[in-house]
Amino acid sequence: MSHAVIVAHGQPSDPEPAEAALAAFAAKVDALTGTVSVHSATLAAPGALEAMLNNVPENSVIYPLFMAKGWFVTSALPKRIGDHAIRILDPLGIDPELPTLTARALQEKLSEQKWAAQSTDLVIAAHGSGRSRNPSVVTKEFAVQLGKQVAFRSVRVGFVEEQPAIAEAALGASDQALCLPFFACNGGHVLEDVPEELDRANFAGVVMPVVGELVPIRCQIAKKVTEAFESA
Repeated sequence: MSHAVIVAHGQPSDPEPAEAALAAFAAKVDALTGTVSVHSATLAAPGALEAMLNNVPENSVIYPLFMAKGWFVTSALPKRIGDHAIRILDPLGIDPELPTLTARALQEKLSEQKWAAQSTDLVIAAHGSGRSRNPSVVTKEFAVQLGKQVAFRSVRVGFVEEQPAIAEAALGASDQALCLPFFACNGGHVLEDVPEELDRANFAGVVMPVVGELVPIRCQIAKKVTEAFESA
């Protein structure tokens, strides 16, 4: 049996709930794989990643549940891995299939609501960064590719940590609108900041699950970790 570890940032102020939530997420991905045992660890839970790496074989892989290939994936994670011979796969946010898979989930929601895309506004709520342009660049490119696949009336992008703010992006959206949180996991930003920003804009539409929780995305992660061993 091959082994994969899904790694997310977690919640430094309260690590245990995020650690448990990621474990539940990993169990769902594990159920979709036939030859790979899927585990999890957050960077925020003290010693969790190191303990997990000590319990999986050296030829395992890490799947970064992050929306950009930024500092955490390229610097913090390799440093924490240390001398373990373990491969780090590309993070969720830069998967070239992500727009297509997300479009599928959005189309299903539109069908469920009996809404036409052409009459529906889409608000993409993302993290952004005050220190690096990389997260917003990834988000905006995702929005462009998504807009090519689903002909929404408008596609608006807003951020927690940079401009335009989510409230600014959502302002003026009709009641027939979807909000897609461009986050890998639920956390403080998704549970607190995003709803507060939407309230500021009087957003009356439907809020989707975070990207990482969409069913097609879980299937994609299972596919990616399985392919990692097939290619090796």
